[in-house]
Amino acid sequence: MNEHPRLKDGERADICLLLEGTYPYVKGGVSGWVHQLISGLPELRFAVIFLGGRATQYRHMQYHLPDNLVHLDEHYLLEAVRPQQARSRRGNPQAFRLARELIERLADNTRAIPRAELSRVLDLVGRHDGLNHADLLHSRAAWDALCAYYRDHCTDPSFVDFFWTARTLLAPLFVVATAAAGAPPANVYHAVSTGYAGFLGTLLRYRHGRPFVLSEHGIYTKERKIDLARSNWIAEPEEPFGGGLDEDVGYIRRMWIGFFEGLGRLTYDAADPVIALFEDNRERQIRDGAERTRTTIVPNGIDVEAYASTRLQHHKMQPEPLVALVGRVVPIKDIKTFIRSMRVVCSEMLEARAWVVGPQDEDPDYVEECRALIHDLQLEGRVELRDYMPMTEILPQISVLVLTSISEALPLVLLEGFAAGVPAVSSDVGACRELIEGRSDEDRALGEAGAVVPIASPSRTAAAVLDLLDDAGRWHSASLAGYNRVRLYYTEQRMLSDYRDIYRRALGRSAAHSPVRRALLERLGQWRGTGADPGAAAGAEEG
Repeated sequence: MNEHPRLKDGERADICLLLEGTYPYVKGGVSGWVHQLISGLPELRFAVIFLGGRATQYRHMQYHLPDNLVHLDEHYLLEAVRPQQARSRRGNPQAFRLARELIERLADNTRAIPRAELSRVLDLVGRHDGLNHADLLHSRAAWDALCAYYRDHCTDPSFVDFFWTARTLLAPLFVVATAAAGAPPANVYHAVSTGYAGFLGTLLRYRHGRPFVLSEHGIYTKERKIDLARSNWIAEPEEPFGGGLDEDVGYIRRMWIGFFEGLGRLTYDAADPVIALFEDNRERQIRDGAERTRTTIVPNGIDVEAYASTRLQHHKMQPEPLVALVGRVVPIKDIKTFIRSMRVVCSEMLEARAWVVGPQDEDPDYVEECRALIHDLQLEGRVELRDYMPMTEILPQISVLVLTSISEALPLVLLEGFAAGVPAVSSDVGACRELIEGRSDEDRALGEAGAVVPIASPSRTAAAVLDLLDDAGRWHSASLAGYNRVRLYYTEQRMLSDYRDIYRRALGRSAAHSPVRRALLERLGQWRGTGADPGAAAGAEEG
């Protein structure tokens, strides 16, 4: 296990990444992108603040930390939910009144967030004389605020259910406040989601006045809605929930959803820029409260040449009919639809086999359900659940990549497959359609790199896979289209260049350029080979 790097007294990171449940303890996906960003910008010194659930969930690092990752902090949100000895406290009635008013404003998307009021509340979070965890648990001020909110806004749940839900929702924010108080000095703070990491970035933006950048791969609030829609741990008697995100749900579930929507609004209000991977997600951010002028798009990118040998191998001949889904074995990836689709594929093509490759420790119950489904469909020996494998080991062996997710952003796994010449079949989520079919007229002219199918459709998924496996000409055409698309539009070099520009512009908007910030701007400018005076350029932008 890697030792945690630490900044020395008086040192400062260039960029501090704020991460929730990802790097360096979870492999693939967003974590892979974070590792790619840090490693690809060696001229910058990165710090990382990692927010997790419980420490026992993250025992081992999954990445060797790059040399330019100079600081790593960890904080565990669920540690705040543990019972504590009750001691009567008075609390700060005005602080809890201000917090309640802010929560009410956040719940109303038609009302602007008043900056002065927000600044006052954020300044109180975590302070012993303001809004702290002990007062939330045991003070008269917190009790009065919760009772008043319940009387004014709640009708469905019992007060007991409301009370414990509110305490559970709010407690992790004080862990975040502790993280903010001990955050390493940095020139730019960069959150890779809204949620708790976004709230941490909001605190740091208001307290230190440093630039705050937000990147979202998936839309955090949307994904939490999906998780909450499927959860069975929220007990709501006679809950009129039918399974859709837009249907009426019980009040407790709405409390959870509203909480994450409120954190999202706070983060969008504080961040500049707000970055999405593709246009649909950018529009979703705007609907959820982001200011359009501060939003932008930076697609994922990969090192295309890293897969050159595999692509050449596939170009010469189509590999054996082995199909793979690469991803976490969790409900949002809808592994069961993939397994059911492979029942059809294996029935039609006796030599076909399938892998599900990815971590299996996040939802053990779901993993066992998938194993049981494989058994029930008599697919043992035909469909395997495999732990994480590097894509460089997977891609040379497979013919088709499949994604059956019910939510995705712009999955790196498809880009990596395309670079290696492997076509894809994907559910119609996130940017998957534009990755497979193209985004612009010029892009679409390259051809289709596979097929897009409806969500939760085993029959359509199976048919699309069989179309590729049965028709060598179609397979090679899709292989070439995917390679050309990733080579033209989704390279690592293009993505890293965009982020250098984002960091440079963020620093350029700072009120005054200290020698430290000016030195960083010069490094960014020299790396880009502009030959210009970055400090002067930043000053011109600021003016």
